[in-house]
Amino acid sequence: MSESRWIPLESNPDVFNSWAINAGLASKAQFEDIYGLDPELLGMVSEGVKAVTLLFPCSGTIATKRKEEDEKIAAQGQYPIDPTIFWMKQTIVNACGTMGLLHALINSGVAFADESPLARFIEECKDKTPLERVKVLEETSLFEQIHTSAAVSGQTTVPEDLDTYLHFTCFVKAPDVTARGTETQVRGWRVIELDGGRNGPIDRGECTNLLQDVAKFVKEHYIKESKSVNFSMMALCSGQN
Repeated sequence: MSESRWIPLESNPDVFNSWAINAGLASKAQFEDIYGLDPELLGMVSEGVKAVTLLFPCSGTIATKRKEEDEKIAAQGQYPIDPTIFWMKQTIVNACGTMGLLHALINSGVAFADESPLARFIEECKDKTPLERVKVLEETSLFEQIHTSAAVSGQTTVPEDLDTYLHFTCFVKAPDVTARGTETQVRGWRVIELDGGRNGPIDRGECTNLLQDVAKFVKEHYIKESKSVNFSMMALCSGQN
């Protein structure tokens, strides 16, 4: 049986917002471009950033360091991560855009319409492992149809060759489980990277301002490691201001 291969998604707010609405987003939250990592450009992003997506070239030094970090975490562990974080493994080729969307939306506390694809997916994934969750994704046509519709709506022509070295990852904030006061009181936050191509969620340090903290991390650990200009970032904003 040949592996499933989807059309790559464009890093484009219109594409991501179309996907989110068709999948059941029922709030004013929306994706916006992040035009740069300097303070004045970050200041153009609306307030209430709930998640950040990054499209990056997964090759060369970046790919090597990802593998090394996965091995280090497997051997030594990492800072404890909130167990309520939703993460799933990517097994479908070129589905990293949909993975980024799922990770951003499900971990951001935004509302979904009842019986929508997103609401049904979350319900079906309850008490399932990351690999079991992706089986749900593989066995339903709901998100593949939404993904394809969004992919062909982008500004660039769909390529005949669907192989790409560009990859999406996502950053969200989660409670610091080592500093939780009570079950309902959060005393600190952490930046968590969610990438279906990795072995699980990855802690990226203390979170005081999600957008600024992610911008600093991306500048130091992604852009610095590549000569490529093929980087693109978007923010999922609350849409309340």
